[in-house]
Amino acid sequence: MLTYVRTTTFGAVEGMTMKELDHLHDSHSNSIGALLAHIAAEERSYQVMTFEDRSLSSEENAQWSAALKLEADARRVLRGYPLDHYLDDLKSLRQVTLEGLAARDDEWLERSVTSAPKINVHWAWFHAAEDEINHRGQIRWLRKRLLT
Repeated sequence: MLTYVRTTTFGAVEGMTMKELDHLHDSHSNSIGALLAHIAAEERSYQVMTFEDRSLSSEENAQWSAALKLEADARRVLRGYPLDHYLDDLKSLRQVTLEGLAARDDEWLERSVTSAPKINVHWAWFHAAEDEINHRGQIRWLRKRLLT
């Protein structure tokens, strides 16, 4: 499922220019580039929570805060990157995820996440896929409304 979701996300942004990636539909919207950065930051945070069994460090929180929160700061700082920047980041993160999952058994999936004990690892990775699907829908919606 994770591989399929990522393939369809890449298809949704294929051929986009930096101008298109940075476009803001309105003052409350996120750019497509910011949504791609969010997907990457969220995947990295789930890698930390599940593979490294810890919370994000203060440095990691500072580094990924704009992308994770998708607020006004994201509209300001997550700009000026070409499509390959986002795609390369997403590809390398997904490789780490797939290798990490392959190295573990099904029993590990049922383990509670230490930093969020109300969820298990299986749910965490389901949510990573679910969140990407949600944002891919936003990306498709935004792309259809681009003023080019």
